[in-house]
Amino acid sequence: MKIHTTNYTDTFIEIAEDCPVSKAEIPPVKRNKTLVNIQLEMVLKNPYKYTSDEVLFECFAQKNDISESERNNAKSLFFSKGQACFRSSALPKRYGFGVHSNSEGKIAIFPVESEEYQNFLKDDSVKKVKAMRTKRA
Repeated sequence: MKIHTTNYTDTFIEIAEDCPVSKAEIPPVKRNKTLVNIQLEMVLKNPYKYTSDEVLFECFAQKNDISESERNNAKSLFFSKGQACFRSSALPKRYGFGVHSNSEGKIAIFPVESEEYQNFLKDDSVKKVKAMRTKRA
């Protein structure tokens, strides 16, 4: 069985061209945590601790109430199909956070207005990709 990955290395995901904010916003918490709430919480509190795959699977596991004992099987199934990467996350698409993957594939997020965000844009050693647009061109 082929295993797919969403991990990048030495890559910076810029906010989408049609991102509606010029300053990063914290996504509102509704009755239940949304995927973007889980992503923000995991990555903001733990910069460069998790890979994209780990964050996205944790979101899936929480949303689908997958127990610890079921996680290994669920993870194999989850990554047997291609998954949307962080380019499609609401963090860079809607809320104004860039996502950096280091050489180990571990991620951290940076508000668009931050100095770190601007430094990534200027750094030629880091590959840049844009988050996916919300609307088709």
